[in-house]
Amino acid sequence: MRKFLRAGVGAGVLALLIAAVASGSADKASQSSSTLVFGAAADPVVLDAALISDGESFRVIYQITETLVGLKPGTTQLAPMLATKWVKSNGGRRWTFTLRRNVEFHDGTPFNAAAVCANFDRWYNFKGAQQSSSASYYYNVVFGGFKTKDAKKALYRSCNARGSNVAVINLKRPYGPFLAAMTLTPFAIQSPTAMRENDADKGRLTSDGVYQPLGKYGVPGGVVAGTGPFKLVSWRIGDKLELERNDEYWGRRPGLSRLIFRAIPDNAARLQALQTGEIDGYDLVEPQDIATIKRNRGLKVLDRPAFNVAYVGINRSVEPFDNILVRRAVAHGLDRAGVVRSFYAGRGVVAHQFMPPSVAGYSKSVPKYAYNPNRAKALLRQAGLTLPVEVEFWWPTDVSRPYMPNPKNNFQAFAASLNKSGFKVVAKSAPWNPTYLGRADAGTAGALHLLGWTGDFGDASTFLDGVLRSYRQFGLPQNYRLYRLLDRALVETNPDVRNALYRSFNNASMRDLIGVPYAHTKPALAFKRTVVGYRPSPTTSESFASVRKTG
Repeated sequence: MRKFLRAGVGAGVLALLIAAVASGSADKASQSSSTLVFGAAADPVVLDAALISDGESFRVIYQITETLVGLKPGTTQLAPMLATKWVKSNGGRRWTFTLRRNVEFHDGTPFNAAAVCANFDRWYNFKGAQQSSSASYYYNVVFGGFKTKDAKKALYRSCNARGSNVAVINLKRPYGPFLAAMTLTPFAIQSPTAMRENDADKGRLTSDGVYQPLGKYGVPGGVVAGTGPFKLVSWRIGDKLELERNDEYWGRRPGLSRLIFRAIPDNAARLQALQTGEIDGYDLVEPQDIATIKRNRGLKVLDRPAFNVAYVGINRSVEPFDNILVRRAVAHGLDRAGVVRSFYAGRGVVAHQFMPPSVAGYSKSVPKYAYNPNRAKALLRQAGLTLPVEVEFWWPTDVSRPYMPNPKNNFQAFAASLNKSGFKVVAKSAPWNPTYLGRADAGTAGALHLLGWTGDFGDASTFLDGVLRSYRQFGLPQNYRLYRLLDRALVETNPDVRNALYRSFNNASMRDLIGVPYAHTKPALAFKRTVVGYRPSPTTSESFASVRKTG
C-alpha cells in the first residue's frame, strides 16, 4: 500500500525556513499563469518507476511515465494509454497489446514492442538488492518471483515483440487482476536506452534494509525518460523538483509549461503556503482545515473519491473473541456512525464491508450491525460471559492516515461506546512504525485494534487480498476456509464470475466478522480557484496534463 509520509512540528518549522529562503522564486513561479507549484508532503524517494512504493514518488513519476493500460480520469475504469487495445487468450495466460504508434521517450528512443519487452524482462531479471520488497515492492506483490529467485512462483513467463507495435505478455497462470494491476505506475514503460546508459540496475541495500540506487537513473541530479506529458528538468532534495512540458507529447498538449513540486512536510505549513500564494495546491488536507479553506474566496477544496477503508480488527485467537457471539457484540458495541459524524468533517461514510462501493464486487446484501448497546450485552450473556468483559484495545500514536485522521479520537469514542455495551476497555497504544504495524501484522496487538487500507488499483483484490490475507492480524488459520473464494477469484478472468465470487466473500466475511469496517473517507485537496482541470483520482493517479491556470 502506498505510504503517505507525515512529519511533526519540527519538520514544519524546517519547511517554513526552506520556504523563506526560496519564497522569492516560488512566489514568481506561482504567479505565472503557465507554471503551477504543488506542495508535496515529502520529497519523492526515487523516480525510477519500477522502484517506487510511496505516494509522493507516485505523484511525480505519473507525470513523466505512462503504463500500457490507464484509467479514465477520476475513476477506476480501465482506459487505453500506451496500448490502444488488448486481447486475452490461452485461458488468460496470454495478453496481446496493440501499441500506440509514433510515440517517443523523452530521450528520443522510439517507444515500441521491443521497449515494452525490455521493461518486463528487466523486472523479471532483477537481481540481488533489487529483488527486495524495499526496492521492487509492487513487482513482488503482483508477479511474485524473479528469474533467479522464486521462479516457480513467478507469474511472468515471457514477452514477445510482434513487429514494432504488438507486444505479447505470456503468464504462467491466469491472473484475474492483471489488467487492473498494469495501471500501477511501477509498471510504467521507461526508455531502455536511458536506463542502460545511466546504470538504472545498480543499487544496494543499506544496513537497515532500504534500497539505495547507485546509478544516475531516477535520482536527484540524474535522468528519467518516459513518454509522459512532462519531462524532468531538475530535482534538489529539500528545495524543489521541476518538470517542463513535453512539447513532443503524443496526446493533448498540456496547459502548463512548468510544474514544480515543493516538499513541505507539515500540514499547517502547507496550508499557510497556499494562503500566502507560495504554492497553488496541496494534498492530504486535514479535516479541521477544510472550513478555513472554504471561507477563503480565493481557494477551493476538491474531493478525492473514497478508495479506502478504516476498520477495527478482531483477533479471534484471543479468547473469548473466538466466539461469534462475542464478535457480534463488538460489532453492535461500536458506534461507527457517531465516529464518522464526529471526526470526518462530513467526508466519511459508514463502511459495512472491507472495500468501498466504487469497486466491482461490492455487495449490497452484507449483514449490517447497527450500534445497539443492549443487543451487545445480550449477546455477551448468551455467550455465557459475566459483564463487563475485559478487552485490550490498541490504537496508533504519531500518525494521521487518510482513512483515520486522528486515531486517538476514534479510539476514545469507540472505547466509550464499548464500555456502554458490556465491555471494559483496556487502552493500549504504540508508535505507528515499526511497533504498532509490527504488532498488528504479528497478531500481538490485543483483541481489538484500529487499522485501515488505501487501495492501489481498481480491483477488489487490492482490498480483500491486501487486508484480509494478513491472517495473523485477525487470528485466522493460514488455510482459513473463506480464502478459497479469494483463491478462485485470483485465477478467474471472467469479470462477472470474479465479481460474484467477491460478493460471496464479502457476505460470508461479514457474517463471520473477521473485523468491523467503520469508514470510507474522501480525502481532500486544496487549490487556488484559478487552478482548473485537476481531476482527483481514487487511486491518486492524477495527471497534471489537463490542468491550467486562469490567472
